[in-house]
Order: sequence, then structure tokens, then C-alpha cells
Amino acid sequence: MADEVKLHKNESIKAASRQLRGTLAEELHSDAQGFGADSEQLIKFHGFYQQEDRDQRHQKNPDGTPVARQTSFMVRSRIPGGRLTAAQFLAELELGDKFGNGTLRVTTRQALQLHGVLKSSLRDTIHQINQIKLSTLAACGDVNRNVMCCPAPYKHNGVFDELQRFAEELADHFRPKTTAYWELWVRDEEGEHQPVASCEPVDEPIYGATYLPRKFKMAVALPDDNCVDVLANDMGYLAIVEQGRIVGYNVVVGGGMGMSPSVKKTFPALAKPLAFVTPDQAIAVGEAVVKVQRDNGNRTDRKQARLKYVIAQWGIEKFAREVEKYYGQPLTPPRPLEITGVDDHIGWHEQGDGRLFLGINIENGRIKDEGKLRIKTGLRTIVQKFQMPIRLTALQAVLLCDVEPRDRPEIDRLLKEHGILAAEELTLLRRYSAACPAWPTCGLAITESERALPGVLDALEVELSRLGLVGERISVHMTGCPNGCARPYTPDIGFVGRGAGEKYTVYLGGNALGTRLAFVYRDYVPKAEIVPVLSPVLTRFRDERRPGEALGDYCARVGAASLGATGAGPDAT
Repeated sequence: MADEVKLHKNESIKAASRQLRGTLAEELHSDAQGFGADSEQLIKFHGFYQQEDRDQRHQKNPDGTPVARQTSFMVRSRIPGGRLTAAQFLAELELGDKFGNGTLRVTTRQALQLHGVLKSSLRDTIHQINQIKLSTLAACGDVNRNVMCCPAPYKHNGVFDELQRFAEELADHFRPKTTAYWELWVRDEEGEHQPVASCEPVDEPIYGATYLPRKFKMAVALPDDNCVDVLANDMGYLAIVEQGRIVGYNVVVGGGMGMSPSVKKTFPALAKPLAFVTPDQAIAVGEAVVKVQRDNGNRTDRKQARLKYVIAQWGIEKFAREVEKYYGQPLTPPRPLEITGVDDHIGWHEQGDGRLFLGINIENGRIKDEGKLRIKTGLRTIVQKFQMPIRLTALQAVLLCDVEPRDRPEIDRLLKEHGILAAEELTLLRRYSAACPAWPTCGLAITESERALPGVLDALEVELSRLGLVGERISVHMTGCPNGCARPYTPDIGFVGRGAGEKYTVYLGGNALGTRLAFVYRDYVPKAEIVPVLSPVLTRFRDERRPGEALGDYCARVGAASLGATGAGPDAT
């Protein structure tokens, strides 16, 4: 490990925090709008980020003075596999109205976010989230984040339920053990908070005193439905099913989307196969992987701190040998396995038990009422009436589960009444799109994303219609910065915020399956020029594609040079 003198400042903050307590209790009760710099790092472990409305930065009062900035918070609930009860979903909607900005957001990791929460409402918000048996602990921070899993509620065999149970087990096993979260947010009595010195530490057998060097992400998927982009995670489990039961998993390691274009040693990466594990070995091997990252990840440079950089430096063979040391026995080589399919789960589907589920597209995950499209009111009305369980998807959609066939006409009527489009009214372009929040709340955003992508898709749909390609499944992801929260480096088309004036890097050559990294086609493209820049590629795709070939596959086959790309692809090592 690097010399401690050179450790990143966040390492000393974690070490001195008394297991994530710091001075949060004192600051929570102060008159200040936000938390101090050190505490701003610790609050992430508790599931929230300090933010401001960046739209206000240039606003003026009637007398010409700047509008006072107001600090607020994004609060994220950790929801393994995106699985919710009706009561939990309705309560989250209510919290958004009561303490947030009136919206609720489905994330690209199957979680829920409240935006615009003030510090004075933080404890009530997080306390009430725990009262509905959800949690914000480890939704952010240098720990394992929300565990993703295929959300489809199919009942024709036990595979999908077993996947969900496994995701829950992973989430519980890798949850931090500190009692600081309970003391601050969960216990009923407020009273006087204990001084930091009086708080007895507990054993953190996985994370240790300073937790992980950086965030860690996990996902569980099926080879024929990679709807959670398993290869984009630090560690993933690809289920191997034989005769209707899961016989084990291929563990894949080293995925991650974040990069910094100005720092050439950073890059997005897809996870590599590590080992085959039986169900009873899966968590123990996963723990060994996390511990190797804990003890060998870069703690001096956070831009190099993810697991993918350890693997890039060592190679997968050396990494496997190190995992074996922590696991205590040899690893079984991974089985031959390919990802072959992906499903967005939109529309009506039979569950296999006589009931139905309905996937509802939520544009960029934002549940709100705006004009004739009243998603929030529509979902609230339907879920209140039918009390069905909810699942969230990695493409920010909502699944209404366990629907009785007799209730389908009434649900369809309510959807139409609230302006919510049915699956057949949406293009595949819309259904396979995703965006991060970016402006105005994310402090890292360089450009718009959530508010920009709908207009880009409008123009792109017009161009696809002109070319006779409107029926094609083309995946499009957009982020407002290179950190890649909406996984823009793997779809057919990716847009990444690049510079002031709404300029983007345009990526091509990935795919909806999430199995290939894209290459840079154009850099610093103004938003208004995105579709004109793509038009020649789309025209060539129409004229030169092979039967059944998808856009990303075509771009990868003919290559960046043939398409006239002006940038090199990301390092895929």
C-alpha cells in the first residue's frame, strides 16, 4: 500500500470519523444550511449528498442583487434489486411532496432519490424512510452501493425469485456494521446525542477502519437478459441455469464507467471473468474480492481508486491468485458463457402464475406531474387502488407486479387518463434511453443531461423516421459529466457532457447488451449539432448493414476510422 504520508485527504477523514460519526450530530443541529467539508464526505455513507440549485447562480432579485443560494440535499434509498412494496413506494412519493421538490426519481441503479431536501428535514426524511423498512445507509460512499438484479417478477420457475434473494443477501452481507447510522437517523428518541468519544466502535470485518478506497458496485444478472448492465460493475454475478435451477455463477470483476478525459490513465472498463462459484461459495468469494480491493486499491489518487485499476495494473491472473489467498482455496475457472439478450420489461407480460406485470417507461426516471403527463398522480392513483408490489429497472422504469388480469382494463384506462403512454406508443429509442440528473442539482455536472436528452431524442426520432429506421432498437445514454452514472460508454450511442455551452462527446459502437465499449466518434459537439453529426452514420447504417445487424454492431464492425471518427476509443484493457 502507498506511503501513508501520501494518502488522499478523504482517508484521514474516514480514519478520524469514529466509524462515520464525525461531527454530523453537532452540525445537524446547527443553524448552518449545510455541513462542513469533512462532513460532506461522511454524509455520503449515510446516503445523501449536499447540493445546491445551480440554476439560481445567475438569478437576480428585483433590486439586481444575486439570489441567495440555498443548500439542499439529495437523499437516496438503497433498494436491492429495485424491489418495493406498494406502501413503500407510496411513502417515498409522499416524502418527495413533504420534504423534497415534489418529485421522486428512479435511478439507473434501481434506487430512489429525493431531491431538494433541506437540512432541517433530513432527520425526519431518513427516519421515515427507515420506518417503511428501507434504508439510505451505504446508498453512497466508499462502500458497496445498491445491489442490482433483474427485476422481472416471473414465476414460471424459481430462478428469478432466487436471484432477488441473492441480491438481498449480498446487500445485507456487505452493509457497513457501524452503529452511527442508527444513532443519527433511526432511533426514536432525539435527546442529546452522545459525544463522539463515548461511542464504542464495532467490528467492521469487511471494510476495516477506513472502508474502501472508492465506491464499489455489484449486480446479479442472467446471460439471456443483461438488463442491469452487469459488466459495468466492479463485481457481477452471471447466473448459470440448468434444468430450471441456478447451479452457480460466473463472477466477473473490474467493470466501471467513470473516467476523466484530461487524465489519460483513467478509462471506462467492462468486467472480466474471474471464476465459477456455486451458490454456497458466492458470497465468500465476493468478500475476498472486496477485501483485495480494500487492501490494494489506490488510496492516494481517487481517480485511480476503483477496482478496475488494480486489475489493469496486475492482470486478471495475478488478481485471481490474490483472491484465492483471501478466500483460502483455489478458484474454479469461469465457465464458457456469453451474454445473449436484454429486455427493458416495458409493457404487459404474463408472470407465469396467472397474474401479469406491467412495465411503465418513466422518461429519465423522473416521477412528476407536468402538463398533460401526470406520472406521479397516475402511479399514485393506481398503486393506492390496487396495492401491487413495485420493481424498478436499470433503465429507470417502474414495474407494476402481481396484477390480476381482470384489473388490466382499469389500469390501462387510468394510464391513458393521466397521459402515460403504453408500450406500443413508444419507440424503442425512448424505451432504451437513460440519463443522469446533471443540472441543476449535481455539483459535478458540466452540461445538462436529464433535461437535454428528451429534446435530442425528439430530433433523433425525426431523423430515424426520415431514414426508415424508426423501428430499430437503438440504446442511447446521456450523462452530464464523464463520471458515467447512466453508463454512457456501453450503449449504441452515448453522450457525455464535455464543455460549457452544452457540448458533448459522442460515442458509438457499444450495444444494448452492455458487452462492448464504444469509441469516441466526435468530441465537443454542441447539442444542436448532435443529430446532424450522427446523420451520415445513420445513413450508412441503413445502406450498409447486414441482415439483423444493430447500429452499435455495425459501427464496431466497420470501425471508427471508416466512419471518420475524430477521437480514439476508451482504453478497454
